[in-house]
Amino acid sequence: MLSARIGSILLSIIVTAGCARHRPAAGEPAAVPTTRPGEPGSLAAADSGLPPVPEVRGPLRITVVYPAPGDAVDAPDSSFLHGSVGTGDATLTINGAPVRVWPNGAWLAWVRLPDDTLMTFELVAATATDTARLVDTVRRVPRFVPPARGPWIDTTSLTPRGRVWWPAGEYLRLSARATPGATLRLRLPDGGIVPLVPDPRPEPVPEGRRAFDRDPAGFVRPVVEDRYVGVLRGIRVGPDPGPPVGDSLVPVATVACAQGPGRRIVCRGRTDAAPPADPVQPVLEAIVGGDTARAPWPLAVALLDTLPPVVELDDDPAGRGDTDRITVGRAVPGGTYHWFFPTGTRAAVSGRINDGLRLRLSSRAEAWVPAADARALPPAIPAPRARIGSTTLVPLDDRVVWRIPVGERIPFRVEERERTLEIRFYGGAGDVNWMQYGPVDSLVRRLDWRQETADELVLTADLSRPVWGYRTRWDRDDLLVEIRRPPAIDPAAPLRTRLIVLDPGHPPLGATGPTGLREAEANLGVALVLRELLTEAGARVVMTRTGDSAIDLWPRVRFADSVGAELLVSIHNNALPDGIDPFRNHGTSVYYNHPRSIPLALAVQRQLVRRLGIRDLGIGRGDLALVRPTWMPAILTEGLFMMLPEHEAALRSPAGQRAYARAVYQGILEFLRDRAADR
Repeated sequence: MLSARIGSILLSIIVTAGCARHRPAAGEPAAVPTTRPGEPGSLAAADSGLPPVPEVRGPLRITVVYPAPGDAVDAPDSSFLHGSVGTGDATLTINGAPVRVWPNGAWLAWVRLPDDTLMTFELVAATATDTARLVDTVRRVPRFVPPARGPWIDTTSLTPRGRVWWPAGEYLRLSARATPGATLRLRLPDGGIVPLVPDPRPEPVPEGRRAFDRDPAGFVRPVVEDRYVGVLRGIRVGPDPGPPVGDSLVPVATVACAQGPGRRIVCRGRTDAAPPADPVQPVLEAIVGGDTARAPWPLAVALLDTLPPVVELDDDPAGRGDTDRITVGRAVPGGTYHWFFPTGTRAAVSGRINDGLRLRLSSRAEAWVPAADARALPPAIPAPRARIGSTTLVPLDDRVVWRIPVGERIPFRVEERERTLEIRFYGGAGDVNWMQYGPVDSLVRRLDWRQETADELVLTADLSRPVWGYRTRWDRDDLLVEIRRPPAIDPAAPLRTRLIVLDPGHPPLGATGPTGLREAEANLGVALVLRELLTEAGARVVMTRTGDSAIDLWPRVRFADSVGAELLVSIHNNALPDGIDPFRNHGTSVYYNHPRSIPLALAVQRQLVRRLGIRDLGIGRGDLALVRPTWMPAILTEGLFMMLPEHEAALRSPAGQRAYARAVYQGILEFLRDRAADR
């Protein structure tokens, strides 16, 4: 992670990838690996390329690394535990099932989870001369369990909840889980009724399964009958939530109620003949025959004025100067990053749900941004609309600067293709009389523009070389697009004079292996060896950290950009979410974000697979901070899995660190050779 100062620099990291859940077949030992040494894809295949796990003989002592004290496991029926017994000549059982112990004393188990919220695991380890026992109590993330009889409502499923500001003419979707076959209705404070109708659909496939599972059976999910949906339009609901922009917000009560014995209503541990009296709180009712379950719906809906408020974005409202001056936009509330709006961008508000503000970018595009990043402008200011004029190119030694007069800081998005940059202006109309190229330049081949819709304008720059990088910034009300020239690469010595930033991912955060190796340590060990290899080949290498200091994410990215890095490589090792079988879901992968980084990701991935000898999980596009910079190609490697004893042991050893580093080195070299030839 990056520190706020560019001397100790850089970032804390985003982490990673999930995989698919495996449920052991009937009769399959719960804690035994599903592959055996020597089989293709096994953890200890003869051609794995990983050094052997060293033998350790020491005192018998059981430790559980994960789940650690305070962790809560979020899995439906099975998950993993891992740790150490201190010596490789021990045996281990968990709740009576045998668990493999590796030569260094590490162990990894896939176990069935008890139904209790507090789960108890009995671990018994033994050697020829000693026995140890540990009772480990692990919390489980609470899940709603429907009662055996009577109507019910899952109050955790009510969506939306909290404060909502919505246009009067637009439908607001409601959804809830309740007893299958019930009559479901929302009773409004004024006596009005909003029906919710059944919406049967398959259970969602976990993201981890989508990321890693290649078995089609894993995507077949049962259809559930307990989903209901409805709509509100043009109706104020609940207490007044206050203005749509600002901090003066009225809290909304949250009370969970359900049908109890004797048809009484149970609300958060207390029993009443009816839900708590609240003249403005809507109540959801689930009716089955003569029984009714009721639950207050914690919802307050206000209607937006027909003249929507206009806001100006600023991610540093306190003026501390410690932010990246970018507000992130998402296509759905809480979703992945899609837009990057510089401070000063203006847009009209089209809705709000709690802390998410919806902006109307154009007649066909909307973005969700943090409400805290928005400052309300005076009511008389209309929604921004810009007239984009004639543009100019200014060639410089290391870049070409494209100056675009916009007139008002409207939202925009850069869309990158292999040899093309498109700037899409939302709320823009073209008045482009000319597009001046300036002196003849070998990088920009053609400029063009098109009015795609009445309020979306697209400017295009076609390049003679693959995109290496770009930046955008406002200069008053002109947008400057800086298009980076690819570096001059010597085909005979591709790494000579190349400026490469290496980022050892974490701390803070990061995974921990069975014997206690922290991912931050493993990442740094690999990065230091990689630095040595690159430097010997003539590259200029800068590290985001060389010690164990914690650095946040965006300072790492800012640092790489500030030094003009030609490549950014972030070194990581993987971890799995709860409920994912590590014996079936492991391997190596590389992540990128922008198209220019795909060739680099592919080259490094090929070398990781070849040199480490483990499964090829392929490359992936990721919404990760360290691969989002636009000024250079950037990748993030997930070389090994910290939880797997073979992988952790390899990362502890100089041979394993060198194999990982050598693979990344060879991938970088291959990428630069290809780019040197692509002139």
